[in-house]
Amino acid sequence: MTEKKPASSVQRFLLWSLFAVVLGLLVAGGAYWAYWNFYARFQPVTIRKHQAEIQTLLDRSGWVSPGLQGPWVYVIGHRACDDCVLYQREEFPKLQAVHVDTRVVAYARGEREGLVQSTETERSTVAELWIGRDWSLYERWTSTPRDAWKAEGIAKADDSLARTAVVNAGQAFVDDLTKLLKANGLTKINQPIIVWRDAEGYLKACACDDRRSWRFIRADLDAPDKAPKVVSEAQAAPAPLPAPVGPPVETPAVPPSAPAATPAPEAAAPSPSPPPAKTAMSADNVFL
Repeated sequence: MTEKKPASSVQRFLLWSLFAVVLGLLVAGGAYWAYWNFYARFQPVTIRKHQAEIQTLLDRSGWVSPGLQGPWVYVIGHRACDDCVLYQREEFPKLQAVHVDTRVVAYARGEREGLVQSTETERSTVAELWIGRDWSLYERWTSTPRDAWKAEGIAKADDSLARTAVVNAGQAFVDDLTKLLKANGLTKINQPIIVWRDAEGYLKACACDDRRSWRFIRADLDAPDKAPKVVSEAQAAPAPLPAPVGPPVETPAVPPSAPAATPAPEAAAPSPSPPPAKTAMSADNVFL
C-alpha cells in the first residue's frame, strides 16, 4: 500500500490562488449587485435623444404651478396615483424652499380593455386645470379624499366636446412622452413621471415611484433633505420686551409737618360813641 505524498508548495499555491479568485469574484459580484440594487437602478436617465421634442411637449401641456421664479420640475401623474400624492406631500415643500417651480401635469387615464379608469369628476377637473391653469384648484383637489371630491362649480367634461378634446389631449401627451422617454432608456414607466434639468442644463427624467429615487432630484436642484418648518405669523412676531429692571429708587422721607398755629381771636371792633346831645338855646343865652 503506497502512502500519499503531501501536496507540494506549487499545488498549495495554485489552490490558494483559485480560492482567492473565487472569493474575489463573489465579493465583486456582491458589491455590484448592492450598487445596482440600492443605488444605480434608482438613478435618473439623462435625455440624449429627442430633447427638443420632449421640451416642446412639456411647455405645451396644461401644467399648473405656484409660479415660483426658479428652476422647474415637471411632475406627471393621475389622481389615483398614491405615489404622486405622496411625492407632492413630502417633496414639494423641500423643492419650493429653494424656489423650484413645481409644475404638475394632471391627466385622466383612458379606457383599458374596455374598462374606464377615470371618474367623471376626475375628467372634469383635469379639463378645468388644463384650461384655467389654476394652482389653487389643484391643491384643493389633491387635499380632498378622492371619493369626497364633487367638482362643484366645474363644468362637466363629458357634456362638452371641447372639454372632452382637452381630456383626450392629456392622454395623448402622456403616450407621446412615454415613447420618447423609452427611446432614452427609461423602459420602466411608472407614476409619477418627473422631468427636470440639472445645474448644468442636462434634461433628466425618472419614473419615480420609489422614494429612493427622489434624492437624485434634490441633489440636482440643490434642495434640502428635510422640509423647513412652517412658522405662523403669530410665532414669527417678536415677543414683547420685558420691562427694564433697575436699582430700587429710594423715596426721600418727608418730615412731619408742624401743626398749624391757631390764629388769635380778633378784637371786637369799638362800637361808635353816640353823638353829643344838642343843648337847647334859650333866648337868655343869646348875646346881641
